[in-house]
Amino acid sequence: MMKKGAKTVALALVFGVVASVTFQGSNYMIEQWTGEEVQKEAVSGIQLRQAAGAGSGGEVNTAGMTTGGTRDISSIAQEAMPSVVSITNKSVQEMRLFGQSQSYESENRGTGIIIGQTDTELLLVTNHHVINGASEISIGFVDGEVAEAKLKGSDTGKDLAVLSVKMEDLTEQTKEQIQVIELGKSSELQVGQQVVAIGNALGYGQSVTTGIVSALNREVTIDNNTNLLIQTDAAINPGNSGGALLNMSGQLVGINSAKYSDTNVEGMGYAIPVDDVLDIMEGLMNRTLREEKAPEEEQGFLGITGQDVTSEVSEAYDMPRGVFITSVEEGSGAAAAGLKKGDIITKFDGASISSMAELKEQLSYYREGEQVKLTVSTAREGEYQEQTVTVSLREKPVK
Repeated sequence: MMKKGAKTVALALVFGVVASVTFQGSNYMIEQWTGEEVQKEAVSGIQLRQAAGAGSGGEVNTAGMTTGGTRDISSIAQEAMPSVVSITNKSVQEMRLFGQSQSYESENRGTGIIIGQTDTELLLVTNHHVINGASEISIGFVDGEVAEAKLKGSDTGKDLAVLSVKMEDLTEQTKEQIQVIELGKSSELQVGQQVVAIGNALGYGQSVTTGIVSALNREVTIDNNTNLLIQTDAAINPGNSGGALLNMSGQLVGINSAKYSDTNVEGMGYAIPVDDVLDIMEGLMNRTLREEKAPEEEQGFLGITGQDVTSEVSEAYDMPRGVFITSVEEGSGAAAAGLKKGDIITKFDGASISSMAELKEQLSYYREGEQVKLTVSTAREGEYQEQTVTVSLREKPVK
């Protein structure tokens, strides 16, 4: 896959003094999909609830149907509400005041959608920016109950994140009322078709808006990431991010994102088409959620030093966001896998990495001897080309 053109720059000027960081490693390997279509029969693990055909609805309740075979908005909202949740992201922010650094806790709110369920966990999709930097994530369900969620993984390029809630943390009442959303086909949407948006607008609680599909495949660039989105005039406000865009059969066709919406323009909201991110959602859903770090003496060694590619650097120099490798240690797993100075690590085990701190945190959960897949972008002939490599993590050297 080709990235945007990479400008030829003196990297020493971009990054300044290189900070050396020792990294540690991991094991779980995610299924990778290639090509335009996801081969469902080849996918093991948790799968999305997809409709047999767009508009068919399968087992959709026929109550509220109009003469055209679609449904009225109130019945769509009533059926979809159990699949939509509110999200509260608590994080610690640093602020400098009168020359001194002070910490304070902040809260951001957004929306999520239930996309999977097993005996042990409930799986939700939302926008990455909704939970970015969270120290604590709380989920509010349709019955008013609240539970803690953990991040399974993110794809920052698509602005997607998948969260996990333990089923044992839910009350029996909540389990009875929630449901997994059914997916429609965003590829079968047409301009002028009516759609319904549900989300936690402004943090006031779930609300419903409706509108039409204003445009398809609208090219929008944010933080140097370009995506083709659904444009709608259904109101999408802060707090709606991560919420559901539904067709008139009540099926999920888009994931709303206020991040892409222009607050200075009325009637222009955007949503991520579900067809474009099916493989990403299923990949993140099926990641192993590691909750305990490996003992320090058993942690694996990746063997690189690196520097953040921030959003500012990414935009200025057309570089992918991630960790820029400044050196590779001879004899390390990274060297054996062919990693070299100048490569940019963008994903760790299928989940996006945007900083050295994130990479170091992920690596601390894995032991020496395990293997991990890294997605790496390499500059070739003025373009960044992406590839996936498998790294065998080695014993941490004694300094």
